[in-house]
Amino acid sequence: MVESCFPMPKNTPAHGHVTTTPSNALQNHCFACGKDNPDGMRLKFYFDEEARLAFCKFKLGLRYQGPPGHAHGGIIATILDEAMGKVNKLRSVVALTRSMNVQYLRPVPLGKELTVRGREQHVVGREHTNIAEIMDEAGEVLARSTGTFVAVDIAKKFARHLEEKEPGW
Repeated sequence: MVESCFPMPKNTPAHGHVTTTPSNALQNHCFACGKDNPDGMRLKFYFDEEARLAFCKFKLGLRYQGPPGHAHGGIIATILDEAMGKVNKLRSVVALTRSMNVQYLRPVPLGKELTVRGREQHVVGREHTNIAEIMDEAGEVLARSTGTFVAVDIAKKFARHLEEKEPGW
């Protein structure tokens, strides 16, 4: 059994993405965590600020199947990426994924209670390196990742989208 390197978390909501518009009227259509995306996963993340980690408990339905009865590798990568990305909120930054490495340790089952946890590994300037793990109910690590994120000024990087309030952001 692969052991987790994460402590047990305490709950503080960590939903959605940061928006900095005067009206704050943007909807969250993120595929992974967007509450306004009817076709998305709608993952609900929380923070354990003391342990400096983000986490989410979830079950995957049949629509996310890859191998029979198990999650598609792209869905696993999506969940790990989202967990690592949420960690950046603990530093009040928006950072975009530059690269990530995924280790698929065991098949991730559908219809079972799972947990993903992400935490910061280190920060150098605008570059944030984070790690995440998906675990089953017994605490066995099924997949893990390391990702590099680059902090951006959301108002500059996405100004056109923020001003137009385009659907899909």
